Amino acid sequence: MTEVDCSFSFSLPCHAFAPCAYASPELSARSHSAVRPGPNSTTSNQQSADNSTLTADAAESCAGPNTFNGKLDLRIASVFVILVTSLFGTLLPIVSRRLKSVPDVAYRIVKYFGSGVIIATAFIHLLAPAWDALTSPCLQYGVWVEYDWAPAIAMISMFSLFLVELVAHRAGASYLAKRGLRAVDAHSQGNNQPSHSTHGAHIDDRVAVASSPLEDLEGDTRKEGLLSDDESEETASLTDEAVMARIIGVAILEFGVIFHSLMIGLTLAVDPDFSTLFVVLIFHQMFEGLGLGSRLSALPLPHAYRWVPYIAGTVYACVTPLGIAIGLGVRTTYNPNTATASIVSGVLDATSAGILLYTGLVELLAHDFIFNKEMARDASNVKVAGSVLCVLVGAGIMSLLGRWA
Repeated sequence: MTEVDCSFSFSLPCHAFAPCAYASPELSARSHSAVRPGPNSTTSNQQSADNSTLTADAAESCAGPNTFNGKLDLRIASVFVILVTSLFGTLLPIVSRRLKSVPDVAYRIVKYFGSGVIIATAFIHLLAPAWDALTSPCLQYGVWVEYDWAPAIAMISMFSLFLVELVAHRAGASYLAKRGLRAVDAHSQGNNQPSHSTHGAHIDDRVAVASSPLEDLEGDTRKEGLLSDDESEETASLTDEAVMARIIGVAILEFGVIFHSLMIGLTLAVDPDFSTLFVVLIFHQMFEGLGLGSRLSALPLPHAYRWVPYIAGTVYACVTPLGIAIGLGVRTTYNPNTATASIVSGVLDATSAGILLYTGLVELLAHDFIFNKEMARDASNVKVAGSVLCVLVGAGIMSLLGRWA
């Protein structure tokens, strides 16, 4: 059995989350000849006919033997090590936000660093391996050879999220209002309305400002030292839609990260290069947890819902260990190089890539820098440059980890 070069039609390197498949020399030669036809190719029909000879059964058989190579004790230990490091990364921003001794600048560094981590995860750790998986030599048949599906699936995922969020914004404000998440425009938002005191007796035509639950939240967080003065003012000015936008954005982020975490847990459980991948994933999960935890800690939730970030962080931390446990349970039968496994991992990775790209660019970068009055107009150049540098450092470190994972 010989190893097939994953770069037979692209210059992309083999990826730890989408390893090279194994094939017979005959199938290897056939795979190299089954190059995707370009838009101006005159031999596309002939190539499609050749590719059709690669049936699904033949594709499954090209994967070679199971890749599990022992080290069972260490793989079992990885379940608990990954759980602890993921919990540490996710809960650190949530807990530190509630400690008066932690300076606000430390929280901001973690917050912007996490934004870079999320964006790099989408490109390097999701979209690239999805492309590898869906262009596997074992998938040189049917629709998989006729189109580059990885970026298309990521694009569909992004537009689907956009539509879901649009509908949620239009229909969900009243739902959150019934659960104590209603807010008022305590400061004029550029709509030529007079500004009202958040603690005065002034009453708007629609709502009594002083009785806003979000204002109570602001008061609670000020007393507990959870928000800086700038953040308290920002919280006080949130509308129903703004509160909902933050909650939906973080929910979408967690959804995408969970998909990704489950797949890397399965891969770690059976990967032959376990030792290297294990060390890299310790840092990978911790940094990704920092990005998620910093956003969970910033959710404008009333006191009754203060437990939500802890639950969400714990769920994230448990998903990768769960994936490892599942992978160990099926270690003798699961082969990540088969056509079916490549399709499943490729589709899920591409879907998660679209989710994290949308969240990272729209919910994180745009919200923090473009639509944030402080960062867009009021903050000093040094503060803005430092924040951007944190984003770039996070993206750079996560991209570097992609060299091994």
